Amino acid sequence: MTLLQDRTHWIFDMDGTLTVAQHDFEAIRRELGLPEDSPILESLAQLPEAEAAPLHAQLDEIELRIAREAQAQPGAIALLSTLQRQGKQIGILTRNTRPGADATLAASELAHFFEPDHVLSRHCCAPKPSPDGINHLLQLWDTPPDNAVMVGDYVFDLQAGRNAGTATVHLDVTGEFPWPDQADVQVSALEALLSLITVT
Repeated sequence: MTLLQDRTHWIFDMDGTLTVAQHDFEAIRRELGLPEDSPILESLAQLPEAEAAPLHAQLDEIELRIAREAQAQPGAIALLSTLQRQGKQIGILTRNTRPGADATLAASELAHFFEPDHVLSRHCCAPKPSPDGINHLLQLWDTPPDNAVMVGDYVFDLQAGRNAGTATVHLDVTGEFPWPDQADVQVSALEALLSLITVT
């Protein structure tokens, strides 16, 4: 039994993990007038509320526009189907909004894999790298972190998993893997992850 085969509860990032990455974050920062190379949500959090509120609304619209064009990551359907057949619990933790998450899952035809209460957005918990969303799902599932896996394509996903005490899987389709100290497992495709949980 491998590290991943033994885990019964799986939490996924959404954009760039279960769906093909299509966010141009530098372009979004420019559109919002935010500093370069700075996380968008954290930049907005530093602004006065009166200044941040319209930018949050603008960001929501940008994300929703992108969400409507979402496509499933190659291997996503096969991976989620296998986890379901294995009786695993699966959830999503995204820094997106809930309307954006719902639109993304609908457009990518992945929505039927997830219970509504198992899809968490930045509207219901502190955004990653905070472990709050993972902890919420673990409490909902009544399972300890050593039963769980966090899968994502960015350092915040991996840090959230580390902070919560779960196993971490880094999906990097470029194969560069810039944060090796944050990941227990590194894969360049979801098909590779699927092979790790179906090995006999």
